[in-house]
Amino acid sequence: MPGDAKRNKSNCLEDLRRRILTEKLEPGSYIDETEIAESYGMSRPPVREMLRQLAGEGYVVLHENRGAQVVPMNHKTLRNFFIAAPMVYAAIGRLAAQNATPPQIMRLKDTQLLFRAAIRDGDTEQRALTNERFHSIMGEMADNEFLMPSLKRLLIDHTRIGMTFYSPRNVDLAAQRATAAQQHDQFIELIEAGDAERCAELSIAHWELSRAQIESFVSPATFFVPLGRVPDSMG
Repeated sequence: MPGDAKRNKSNCLEDLRRRILTEKLEPGSYIDETEIAESYGMSRPPVREMLRQLAGEGYVVLHENRGAQVVPMNHKTLRNFFIAAPMVYAAIGRLAAQNATPPQIMRLKDTQLLFRAAIRDGDTEQRALTNERFHSIMGEMADNEFLMPSLKRLLIDHTRIGMTFYSPRNVDLAAQRATAAQQHDQFIELIEAGDAERCAELSIAHWELSRAQIESFVSPATFFVPLGRVPDSMG
């Protein structure tokens, strides 16, 4: 039935996005079209159509004769991530405060409740996904067709990195998690007040909160790689 096929496609798309964000589908791995089709009771053509959509959203890379690859994370992409993140996040924060609508603000508040619940429950996966959702809603508030694709691509890697090192068992990050939740509350207040400049400043502070931890993850002491350039042996 057309309705069932549409629901299967929608469910499959959401599941694939979630599995990529939570690294159940690892960066650089290839997606088995046949397995996906069988799992969701679909034929191969709609699966390929979905993979093309995911490629357009930045989740996968399509290779001729090899299929869909989960978008990799390497030194070059991480370097570019660090360069772009503060600029994009600040612009999104400024525009969100200028353009947000009351229904969007309500959705942001609802997502913040889920974010705090995930932190309280020690649920790493939900914490990562609700954080991604929080900042995606801010992107929708910004209402800028040029910034939104960049934000979505940044959030894919930010969420995947977060899945790796935001473990509730890491007590050293407890204070950081609490501060992140407080800053989300501040985002809501500033957006409601329409304070664009302070919202942009908070966006930078929010980025700085996680930047040092991300740097320590991608460049541990045992394998230091300056994030400002690609090593000669790798680029």
